[in-house]
Amino acid sequence: MIKRIGANTIGFEESPSIIGYASVAGKLEAQGPLKNEFDKIIYDSYAGKTSYEQAESLLQTEAVGEALRKAHRTAEDADFIFSGDLLNQCVGSSFGLKDYNIPFLGQYGACSTMVQGLIMAAVFVESKAAKTAVCATSSHYCSAERQYRFPLEYGGVRTPTAQWTVTAAGSCVLENAKKGVCVAQATVGKITDLGVTDANNMGAAMAPAAARTIREFFEDTKTSPTEYDLILTGDLGEVGTGCLYDLLEGDGINISPRHNDCGLMIYDRNTQDVHAGGSGCGCCASVLCSKILKELENGKYKNILVIATGALMSPTTCGQGQSIPSIAHLVNLKQSRKIIK
Repeated sequence: MIKRIGANTIGFEESPSIIGYASVAGKLEAQGPLKNEFDKIIYDSYAGKTSYEQAESLLQTEAVGEALRKAHRTAEDADFIFSGDLLNQCVGSSFGLKDYNIPFLGQYGACSTMVQGLIMAAVFVESKAAKTAVCATSSHYCSAERQYRFPLEYGGVRTPTAQWTVTAAGSCVLENAKKGVCVAQATVGKITDLGVTDANNMGAAMAPAAARTIREFFEDTKTSPTEYDLILTGDLGEVGTGCLYDLLEGDGINISPRHNDCGLMIYDRNTQDVHAGGSGCGCCASVLCSKILKELENGKYKNILVIATGALMSPTTCGQGQSIPSIAHLVNLKQSRKIIK
């Protein structure tokens, strides 16, 4: 049964379990610190297809297929799939998942989509609307660049605050298995806009939403940062992480000793020219569905928070000079006593 906790948080009494998960990454991501954590690496930016958009769809196809395989399930076992991406009308998901023939509910939370989908899958499993639910998301550097910025051939110079869109995908399969990594609580974020207009500084735009959701979770649950083994944000990067610390410090909250950011984990910024770090739906998805869930399973972590952030803008609104509204969704993941093998 789902219960309300405080004003903005929900708790899952059955604690739906992640019974399978998988990550697929691109060439640049395979050159970073997490190269040995991903389930599959696709070195060709086109992935054997004729466009970058088709390549992104393949990332989702592969991630969902591998997650189902590791869960010892087939597409026929899945009752619903929740997925989205950064492309117009979420075509990365619809084209990538159409052949699975699973009832599909498209999601758009920008770079927060992985956690948004995880919350939706947990709600459906907890309420028994689904026995088995899947969530997935993806991003691709080349498809995102030509939609949101410039064609790659343009060769535009990136600002120091810019982040590199991760070419990757992640997927989770959930059931009420009562073992493995479980979804215990979730806080759905509120649209937050402090007036940032620089589309090359997503970290600064998204940090206020992350701070707001984190603060509301701690208020609702009457807990503090010291009670969690890890507090992981999705893709704030270097600039956004600094902004987040400053914003939370004003509320008397210090997460820095237990915090890490997927955008800072996926690349080695000393050797890879990614400026402020990684971003994109695939950033949080691939880091969570590889290193983080493995470390929950093996006991390094027992109780963590994952906060995925997203900038709810479009090329049209940016071209019109509008500010960048943002969102941040949070899930509390815990390790059960029984580990799925």
